[in-house]
Amino acid sequence: MNDFSKSAEPVLSSTMLLLKGEDAPTVLMVKRHYQIDFASGAMVFPGGKVSADDHREDWDGWYHGTYSDDELAARIGGVREVFEESGILLATRKGDPAGKFVGQSVCNELAEFRSPVDRGEMSFLELVQKYELKLDLTDLQPYAHWITPDFMPKRFDTRFYVARAPDGQEALHDGRETTEAVWVTPTEVLEKAEAGEAKLLFPTRVNLERLEDLGSVSAICEFAQPQNVVTVLPVVESDETGKFLRIPKAAGYRVTTEPLERVMKTV
Repeated sequence: MNDFSKSAEPVLSSTMLLLKGEDAPTVLMVKRHYQIDFASGAMVFPGGKVSADDHREDWDGWYHGTYSDDELAARIGGVREVFEESGILLATRKGDPAGKFVGQSVCNELAEFRSPVDRGEMSFLELVQKYELKLDLTDLQPYAHWITPDFMPKRFDTRFYVARAPDGQEALHDGRETTEAVWVTPTEVLEKAEAGEAKLLFPTRVNLERLEDLGSVSAICEFAQPQNVVTVLPVVESDETGKFLRIPKAAGYRVTTEPLERVMKTV
């Protein structure tokens, strides 16, 4: 039985919003397996907890960019999670410059390692080293930062990043954590959720709404700067209508409150 009187420590996590197109971009979303205990069946952006492997000092020299500590680990974790859940790999050949992503042939060659990396049976770092790759972390732009409310038994300190998807790479769900991997416009998935045809977590929904409001990839990338990221730690409040979550107005989302009952139906 969960003890809700004690607040769990948030676990560093990473979420990736991969974009295709320009004026009417699509974003990669995956559907969580129905047998997973948290947010089963929900449409989400690829992502998950940062692992000990993502924190290893041995990563030095195996990525593009200048980052350190949690910021470095969160970016590495985001690239790893996208690889595990969709097969897309934000990496270059070791001698190639940032932005010159590997093609589908490399992704096909590494596909058999997605599950072992996901299960912790294989080091993502050692896989990158073996195939002489470098993760391209420079394409990841900070988009949002959410921390799970204090009352939840599982809490995450999640960095959201946006990035342009590599040309020529295909997305394929892993069949274990995810049962679908699709490219959809924010409007499409929001309309499906409104019609009861898709399940969205509160942070997923409002970040899709922000993508819809920004419109083009250029506008999204222009917005996605560290100075525009406001940390969101929802707090529980109540009024005559009942309990609800409140988020900071400064975060710039369409809404600042959400009925707690609606939130709990999706987790």
